[in-house]
Amino acid sequence: MLKPIERKSLADSVYEQLRDAIVAGDLPAGSSLPSERALRAQLGVNRGALREALKRLEEARLVRIRHGGATEVLDYRQHAGTSLLEDLLVGPDGAVRTRVARSVIEMRAALAPDIARLAARRADADCVERLHELTAQLAEVDGVLAQQRVALDFWGALVDGSDNLAYRLAYNSLREGYLRFMHLLSPVLAGEVSDVPAYEAIARAVGRGDEDVAESLSRELLSRGTETMSALMESLEREESP
Repeated sequence: MLKPIERKSLADSVYEQLRDAIVAGDLPAGSSLPSERALRAQLGVNRGALREALKRLEEARLVRIRHGGATEVLDYRQHAGTSLLEDLLVGPDGAVRTRVARSVIEMRAALAPDIARLAARRADADCVERLHELTAQLAEVDGVLAQQRVALDFWGALVDGSDNLAYRLAYNSLREGYLRFMHLLSPVLAGEVSDVPAYEAIARAVGRGDEDVAESLSRELLSRGTETMSALMESLEREESP
């Protein structure tokens, strides 16, 4: 189940290997990790690297460290936060985990319309100006990948305008994870991110404080890519299944 660490960043490598074992269920929730001495022997690392990795696992709410006692494995579905999404998107083999990617896509579709609605209610003049600047950039940049980056900045500005801390933190995690595989989705998202008039319409709705229209336009825009992306991920999942 565990193998000696070969990469230079020992703490990162230990963290990733133990994290993946916990998520995969090889180290089941409620069980105890082996002792530090046993882990160091199995992984071939020093005490400092192991303790740094264990601290990161605790911060990610994957384990509970009891000083003087065993380290308990937690159920990540019950305890971990959205920051774990970024870690889980890409597996040890460098491949995108399709179930996680699909979850990110579905969460994006669920949150974005309400973010736009709140931005229409709360955004100030500076935020509205920023939205119009970004729509102008979207019209000027070449290539779907560049358009995706501008679109991400547009949604980031909407999150700022929503003045909702929970949405801001969730967006940060989703964005960092999304950046890791968005190049794979460029053909799928071309119709969405190149629709400059749709982004302009959302910006105008936010500027005039029209919550219902901002929400509806955002839902309509993202639905174009969401359905196609979800179908793609489900197809990939079927190919991965034995």
